Amino acid sequence: MASVSSKKIIFTVTNDISYDQRMSRICTSLANAGYDVTIIGFERVNSIPLAERPYRQIRIKGIPEKGKMLYFKYWIKLYRLLLQLEADAICAIDLDTILPVYRATRRKGIRRVYDAHEIFTELKEVVVKRSSTIIWGRMAKKLIPRFPHGYTIGKYYAQYFRERYGVSYEIVRNATVLREDHTPDPAEKKKYILYQGAVNHGRCFEQLIPAMKAVDADLIICGNGNFFEQAQALTREHGLTGKIHFKGYIPPAQLQEYTREAAIGITLFEADNVLSNYYSMANRFFDYMHHGVAQLCNAYPEYVDVNKKYEIAVLVPDTSPETIADALNKLVKDDAFRIRLGSNALEARKEYCWQEEEKRLLNFYDQLFR
Repeated sequence: MASVSSKKIIFTVTNDISYDQRMSRICTSLANAGYDVTIIGFERVNSIPLAERPYRQIRIKGIPEKGKMLYFKYWIKLYRLLLQLEADAICAIDLDTILPVYRATRRKGIRRVYDAHEIFTELKEVVVKRSSTIIWGRMAKKLIPRFPHGYTIGKYYAQYFRERYGVSYEIVRNATVLREDHTPDPAEKKKYILYQGAVNHGRCFEQLIPAMKAVDADLIICGNGNFFEQAQALTREHGLTGKIHFKGYIPPAQLQEYTREAAIGITLFEADNVLSNYYSMANRFFDYMHHGVAQLCNAYPEYVDVNKKYEIAVLVPDTSPETIADALNKLVKDDAFRIRLGSNALEARKEYCWQEEEKRLLNFYDQLFR
């Protein structure tokens, strides 16, 4: 891979890169392979200092943290910055950075890449607003076909982009790095339930929180998002403040500790008219797997496929509070069953790990620059 040492790749996101483990894996793998890598995100008011990485990290300041002006101001500043930086390729992470990346790569005459971590036009927060559906839909229809080079997180997403936009994207899953020296014992877990990730609309908190009234275990929620305050209000409304604990954003190392000790992990999404959720393969799904954590998941295609090979989760057909409570109680009360799922997860992680996905990522960029 020595021939790529002079190739400069820029990645663009609309989050605080301190907490983005997926992009950290991608950027680290490419930097270790010899690429000159830069990632650009934005800086929040309460952003923590950036950790040292083998790639360049830039956070744009002065961006509103909510509302339509977030995108407008960020796109302007991002576009100007991209014009100043040297690059051989720029990668837009999802639709919310595609416009400045398209304009910058077109003006500079360099390669452009699309990383479809979501089906953005099918996100819950987009489809519930007609104006958002129209705006993002038009942007996707116009710009995604102009990004012939790209990759996404699973075969069902890839199928969607091929059928909808005529682009053939590679598959690079969000799998966790396999640590051979880190093999937790599923029989020694602390009996609490963990949700890690964005606390957003469409993540079934409206059903999960009331379900916890019938479950004899605590729920720890690590993350923040556009449903965080509502989730806290629901917890108070149902009298569960002593049972459901909100940790907010926490550093990756601390999150790993919570995951390592958890007995049960939650991977739930609403999918009514939300294809991005229905075809999803969440980061947390792999994190739980690699830590030997039994899971509660939706019976959606990607999770069904994995569970057929390795039974690692209880798959629920719906997300009513009663269904969630019944599934959680089975995991809480049946120790032998829960431990077996956790042990199966440790076997599954040998196949579903970043070491395997990294090969696909490096091959993609090797072919791109050839």
